[in-house]
Amino acid sequence: MKKLFYLFILATVTILSSCSKDDTTAAAPKVTAPANESLQVGGSVDLSFNYTADGGFKSAIATASNGTATIKTNGIVGSKTGTIVVTFNAGTQTGAASVVLSVTDSKSQVDDATAVLTIEAEQMIFNISGNITENTTWKTGKTYILTTRISVVNNVTLTIEPGVLVKGEAGTGANATALLIARGGKLMAEGTAEAPIIFTSIADEIQPGQLASPNLDPSINGLWGGLLILGKAPISADAEVVQIEGIPPSDQNGLYGGTDPNDNSGVIKYISIRHGGANIGEGNEINGITLGGVGSGTIIEYVEVVANQDDGIEWFGGNVNVKNAIVWNAGDDAIDTDQSWGGTLDNFVVINPGDECFELDGPEGTMVAKHTIKNGTVYAMDADGLVDNDANSYVDMFNVYFRDLKAGQDFDQIPTVYSCVFQNLQATLPDGTALTDFFKDGSDAFTTSVAAGANTVGADMSKFQGWSWAHAALTAK
Repeated sequence: MKKLFYLFILATVTILSSCSKDDTTAAAPKVTAPANESLQVGGSVDLSFNYTADGGFKSAIATASNGTATIKTNGIVGSKTGTIVVTFNAGTQTGAASVVLSVTDSKSQVDDATAVLTIEAEQMIFNISGNITENTTWKTGKTYILTTRISVVNNVTLTIEPGVLVKGEAGTGANATALLIARGGKLMAEGTAEAPIIFTSIADEIQPGQLASPNLDPSINGLWGGLLILGKAPISADAEVVQIEGIPPSDQNGLYGGTDPNDNSGVIKYISIRHGGANIGEGNEINGITLGGVGSGTIIEYVEVVANQDDGIEWFGGNVNVKNAIVWNAGDDAIDTDQSWGGTLDNFVVINPGDECFELDGPEGTMVAKHTIKNGTVYAMDADGLVDNDANSYVDMFNVYFRDLKAGQDFDQIPTVYSCVFQNLQATLPDGTALTDFFKDGSDAFTTSVAAGANTVGADMSKFQGWSWAHAALTAK
């Protein structure tokens, strides 16, 4: 009996000794930190820590300096090897930061490793030197420099957030800078009254949050190109699809026109385009806003063009509507319509164009459509003319007020090929002049002379308050 007892004791000691040996032979965990990383203030990065744990993984804890750390992908309980992913969100201070990851195994053994990071100042200025070929967002408060002609290509969307500045470098000819939305591309540029999106020249010292240029006069033009939006809506030209003016024929992104009247090129709201119209050839400049074959699915509202060397806004066919537009100091025509544009311009202001306030051309091909121009105020000032119609212009115009007229300016003729409606135009005339001095070819029949400030038609100027440089300048006088 005593012998059996001793054998039992010996077996027990052997077993306990074996267990003790197993416990002490399990190596402590080993954690390996990733390579050093750099990121911007407010940015985030995922850090991958590798671990080994002979005793089996139990838990992990991440801590950080100059930011916060969160375990995104944890280790697997009981596993002997694995990867733990930690998301680090940078703080507001530039300089050094770190993330420490501690791993505990099932034997309560611990190891840790430190990832070293550098937090850099947030990048605020970006050079754009190639076409936009994937969906892209330009961020509020930042400035984007167009170093060449930039196209948003087919099936790609460029989103521009409120308050963005877009500046074009100087260039002429094939090197003229511009932003072009090609057929099938989209521009989602939705500024706000408090934070409009401003397109201007690299020479403009304006900063995010400013409305007026601190150094460029609102008459300086031709410093860069402009904004071109091209779509697949019908046009009246010598072919269904043609090349837009201002873009070299070698660039196929310059094609416009098609068969889809509802084509959608995006949403454009609260944008101001300034100091553009660079010359790409003899007598061939870029408009402030060019709309070629743009369909009715596109929304364009609250747009301003200031000091463009060529036209302010020019339509080439299509049937997009434009609402709440202001054109100030266009070098050529303020409003120019071609190739049977079939949309409506509603609530607009024209101020001091270099040539015509309106140049309204007729169809150039078999497609025929009528456009409507209504509810506008025209400050003619130094313009060469008021309304330049062709015999085959196809347009309705009503509720437009003309003021600040000068000798030699006129509404030149009433179109005769198609039935057009002109009604309820009003004008404040210079002293000693008559309606027929300015409104020719019988157009005085639908125009009324009114005293300054007595007009009952015209634009709702409140729509331009707060976001438009032109409105701010007018109201400051």
